[in-house]
Amino acid sequence: MAKWGEGDPRWIVEERADATNVNNWHWTERDATNWSSEKLKELLMGLQVENEEGKCEITEVSKVEGEASINNRKGKLIFFYEWNLKASWSGTSKSGIRYKGNIEVPNLSDENDMDDLDISVSLCKDEPETELLSLMRSEGAQKIRTALASYVDFLKTEFTQGMILPTANGVTKQQTAQATTKSNKTQIGSCSAAPPPPNTGVKIPTCKFSIKDTFLTSPDELYRVFLKQEMVQAFTRSSAVVEAEKGGKFRLLDGNVNGEFQELVPEQKIVMKWRFNSWPCEHYATVTLTFTDKGNETELKIECRAVPESEEERTRDGWQRYYCHAIKQTFGYGARLC
Repeated sequence: MAKWGEGDPRWIVEERADATNVNNWHWTERDATNWSSEKLKELLMGLQVENEEGKCEITEVSKVEGEASINNRKGKLIFFYEWNLKASWSGTSKSGIRYKGNIEVPNLSDENDMDDLDISVSLCKDEPETELLSLMRSEGAQKIRTALASYVDFLKTEFTQGMILPTANGVTKQQTAQATTKSNKTQIGSCSAAPPPPNTGVKIPTCKFSIKDTFLTSPDELYRVFLKQEMVQAFTRSSAVVEAEKGGKFRLLDGNVNGEFQELVPEQKIVMKWRFNSWPCEHYATVTLTFTDKGNETELKIECRAVPESEEERTRDGWQRYYCHAIKQTFGYGARLC
């Protein structure tokens, strides 16, 4: 028999309270079907597009057929998902005429890239031709593609928590999943995404800082930039999920930033729990955005509290570069930095 700490690591029992799946060697599987079904409905329902012809919205997700699961083998996560989706949309032209149509996505699968996804948009039988169909087939399809990409991102991060267990020294063997995302994605202050480290229960030294910046726009418009999903996606140049309500979640920059809105005062203040995905598990900073009307411009004060001390420079740089500067560049709100 091998001595403690010697021999084949498969059989070394480490000092863990649960002694479960030591070293992540054994094959474990988690069924993600029910969770995925609800998440897909949540992400698709209510999606809207609008142009000079009118406005369209997904009103029902009528079919979510398929399955999803995640397997852990030797510390590697293997994702499987295959879905056939059907939904209904309605549109209203500028003249007030209503139209109805259908959406079908037959091949949402781990075997297909998002760019290869088939998104079929049509009008219901006997509906007259309308330019709103073109709107749904272009901008609508792109929004659907973005929402489905967010589902895959959530599956690989939110749902997998705890599948790669920490060893005795608190280090996980979590590796990049086989279905890896494309490289060179935009991230705040980092060149590559890092999996969230385990929660080891150690108190983290924290700090606080504030930033002031001015924007050539109204408080109302700047407030909306942080809460409208399509505007967030525009200035971050990546997919995002934004639930603009108290208690609503947000996830942006390909999952590298996430959090929850705690207080929303229109045109005046946003308070949120905010974190980098690479921070210790469940550790959030509190970020308060205060909007002050300065006549022809708006002063934005960003107060960040409970930021890990080691992350202060990265976090400050991230807010300046990927929020303030990106918003000015995208929407033309350029003004001086205070």
